[in-house]
Amino acid sequence: MSSNYSIVANQLTKIFGEFKAVDEISFHVEKGEIFGFLGANGAGKTTAMRMLTGLIKPTSGKATVAGFDIFTESEQIKRNIGYMSQKFSLYQDLKVWENIEFYGGLYGMNKKEINKATAELLEKLELTKEINVLVGDLPLGWKQKLAFSISIIHKPKIVFLDEPTGGVDPVTRRQFWNLIYEAAERGITIFVTTHYMDEAEYCQRVAIMVDGKIEAMDEPARLKRDFKTNSMDDVFYRLARQAKRSDP
Repeated sequence: MSSNYSIVANQLTKIFGEFKAVDEISFHVEKGEIFGFLGANGAGKTTAMRMLTGLIKPTSGKATVAGFDIFTESEQIKRNIGYMSQKFSLYQDLKVWENIEFYGGLYGMNKKEINKATAELLEKLELTKEINVLVGDLPLGWKQKLAFSISIIHKPKIVFLDEPTGGVDPVTRRQFWNLIYEAAERGITIFVTTHYMDEAEYCQRVAIMVDGKIEAMDEPARLKRDFKTNSMDDVFYRLARQAKRSDP
């Protein structure tokens, strides 16, 4: 398989009891690509992401992330990826600088590296004056941008974003995507789940899951052409209507 791929999955499957949450999915993500992973609740996208990030073991199939095997090298994977979820992993009762220092240490950075990265991050986000503010007191949009910036502070090869823009206004979402573009330009691969179809347009390619399977995968423009529509909303809902299951 090409060394230009950051993620490679081959017939990746996860079964819980009699429920097949992820059903033999196969795909690849190129280095530096912004890859959207879409699906309604219960489609299996979160389970797939948890397998790729080393949080749960697959039932069967194969996959590599950043060149590491998800079965045998999950710890190496965790050191080479960043992760951010909709719920934000920042500690609300810690100050801005304390969160940066904590996660920098968690990612294996030394004190000198953390101090340098902190100064750069705060200047970039225009948060220098808020260094001693509790994260819980920041506006939601600032929390979101700070969480993303911290998730890539250790310069990972891949960052996984699990519905990171939920609950924020369209302007703030667009600003957040500017940060994503900048990260991709620096060579970081972006793997993002979202339920906003306008965000699907920002991805270079998207995969749409239905009932544990990938039912469509391509560039947004090509998907719209294939489905003879001008709207990714229409593409998504026409596929999602085929779903026979809901959350387990």
